[in-house]
Amino acid sequence: MRRTVLTLCVFICLVSLKISGQTAPSTPLPRVELRSATTVVLPGEVDSNSPAVWDRVQGQRRIFVMTSVGGRPSIASGQGLTRLGKAAPIAMTPWPNGGVWMEAVVPDVDGTWYGYYHLERGATVCRDTSRVIPSIGAARSRDFGATWESLGTVLAAPAFSHDCVTNDRYNVGGLGDFTVQLDSSSRDLFIFFSQYVRSGRLQGVGVARLAWADRDQPARRVMVWQDSRWMTAAARFGPERFIASAIPIFPAAEPWHDTNTIVDAFWGPSVHWNTHLQQYVMLLNRSKDTNWTQDGIYVSFARKLDDPRLWSKPVKIINGGQWYPQVVGIDEGAGTDRLAGEMARLFVRGTSTRLIRFIK
Repeated sequence: MRRTVLTLCVFICLVSLKISGQTAPSTPLPRVELRSATTVVLPGEVDSNSPAVWDRVQGQRRIFVMTSVGGRPSIASGQGLTRLGKAAPIAMTPWPNGGVWMEAVVPDVDGTWYGYYHLERGATVCRDTSRVIPSIGAARSRDFGATWESLGTVLAAPAFSHDCVTNDRYNVGGLGDFTVQLDSSSRDLFIFFSQYVRSGRLQGVGVARLAWADRDQPARRVMVWQDSRWMTAAARFGPERFIASAIPIFPAAEPWHDTNTIVDAFWGPSVHWNTHLQQYVMLLNRSKDTNWTQDGIYVSFARKLDDPRLWSKPVKIINGGQWYPQVVGIDEGAGTDRLAGEMARLFVRGTSTRLIRFIK
């Protein structure tokens, strides 16, 4: 493994930053260093975040990695990240009406896995089957991710929040392209998602919160962050259901749905707890047009999950490149896409050619 330090060493400004109407503390933030490394490719094709889980099988620790492409997830396992076997398709009952990308998995203390998936359904409301309206669903597995029981929708965009005349290549609205993180007390699950609704001021990266106690019945239990408070995402007023949109912590500077093809928006967050920094770390994509051309990969930091205003201003660490960056820890028996240390693997669309070092 080569240890050549790339010139892409990122120093994050130490000045106060204006974030979501709040002034971030003027304390030193971490910096990131990228190093070239031997190539590691996850089994199976990748078109989303790829969750990883360590679990014990017949007395031995194994790592499981889920990859998704074309609306169908697969799972592979092995003795380590570089010793994974072939990926095999998973089964889900009932299968949701649409394409499924499993983007996050959280194992429970009893061995049950809770998975959270990006669901795409054709934009039939626009008489358009080439583009979609995504949402977020949940599922449960008791056999190391081979089969799943669908638990239904966790979070969806409000009705009539789509835009049928958008120039966007993929979406006419909805939300998805997300990750989740369970807090250290296992009290709340936080969902960091991309919001593509019609309103430009509501497009960007939003945050939702689900009590972990509600993990088996998540429907209509989620709260979304609205600038300075948590608001129930779904409520009933007579026969109608109202679903609230989040106020983005990283709003789009140029929206997806307007009269031109220019976009300036963060999307596709991945979040892990970094044991070296004692902070949460978020990686983000940033698009610059409605064809989703990648401006680059960005990083942000926060010490807590329950106050989304704490996330630092995203700073670029890679120019251009592909989508779906994520950190995967390299500590045997512990490192995953949700937990990493000072040195970790940087994966982009299922391939890692770099190590990422986090420096205090």
